[in-house]
Amino acid sequence: VQLQASGGGLVQAGGSLRLSCVASGRTFGRLVMGWFRQAPGKEREFVASISWAGTIKDYADSVKGRFTTSRDNAKNTVALQMNNLKPEDTAVYYCAADDNSVAGATTTRANGYEYWGRGTQVTVSS
Repeated sequence: VQLQASGGGLVQAGGSLRLSCVASGRTFGRLVMGWFRQAPGKEREFVASISWAGTIKDYADSVKGRFTTSRDNAKNTVALQMNNLKPEDTAVYYCAADDNSVAGATTTRANGYEYWGRGTQVTVSS
């Protein structure tokens, strides 16, 4: 699976960004998709994940109510809508794919994902 994330950038606190990730190389509709982020000097952390059909979504507590993930299986894309951004959201954001999943499940652990994109930088200024 090849993953290409885009949509990062610089935004002021309170602003919004929308990240997108395009996948190729597998049946997209059988992949659990996840978003992770890594800030300088910190470990990579879970942000959000979405099940095959998009019916099950999990979010980190730090982003609940502000971030929303969605997918379009016809276009092999997954998105992360980020609203009310805070300076502590500054990080490199990665999309990831899990092809060892089952329907109706998501994966919140980084080691549960086999494929990773290169990441896109999100910077939130105060």
